[in-house]
Amino acid sequence: MANESIIEVKDLRVGYDDKIVLDGISFDVKRGEIFVVLGGSGSGKSTLLRALIGLIEPQKGEILINGRDIVSAFGSEREEIYRSFGVMYQNGALWGSMTVMENLTLALEEFTNLPRDAMEIICEMKLRLVGLEGIGNLMPSELSGGMRKRVAIARAMVMDPEIIFLDEPSAGLDPINSAGLDELILHLSREFGITFVVVTHELESVFTIADEAVMLDSRVKRIVARGKPKDLRDRCDDPWVRQFFHRLANLDSM
Repeated sequence: MANESIIEVKDLRVGYDDKIVLDGISFDVKRGEIFVVLGGSGSGKSTLLRALIGLIEPQKGEILINGRDIVSAFGSEREEIYRSFGVMYQNGALWGSMTVMENLTLALEEFTNLPRDAMEIICEMKLRLVGLEGIGNLMPSELSGGMRKRVAIARAMVMDPEIIFLDEPSAGLDPINSAGLDELILHLSREFGITFVVVTHELESVFTIADEAVMLDSRVKRIVARGKPKDLRDRCDDPWVRQFFHRLANLDSM
């Protein structure tokens, strides 16, 4: 359904022990959009991502995925929520001792009763979708950085999730591979209606892929701006947001 929220974050507070990293975070992500989380170093982008995928427990608030709160869900309900999304971590997080195919089949082995040949067919299809058909027998060490990122996206897709979370997908890539990854994300979003939540600080990628963006600020521990990237760059009144988007070294230069 158009404009339907697939993720709703309500009054979230996240921290480590006594240190509050984010407080009062609220936003929603529409089904099928590419939603980007921006911010400077230490702004809480990675912390927010960990909360969204259930790796850390918020101190307060709700995270609704398809209307179900991952914070309060337990047992089979939480497992169902986990199966509705996939994750691509910043470094790919592929198991170095396993082949590409073995990396991709892990989730299918854990959560399905499919025969091995069916699992491999599914995984080969996912590799084809990311432009890497026929590399299943290779080891991660035999892949370039860009290929490892694509394999990680294929692995995130293997259970056919509605949502994929991407942690700094362009980090460490040259401009050509970064642009190719942006095009892949756009293709998967348009062709399959996958909702993407992308944590990044790569402005060129942001302007290429993002339907909507929020910006975090460590000074206030919350969202200071939300909108389309070009609107944030050209129309936002917040000096720090303008500094970020215009890549200015200090506010005096504005």
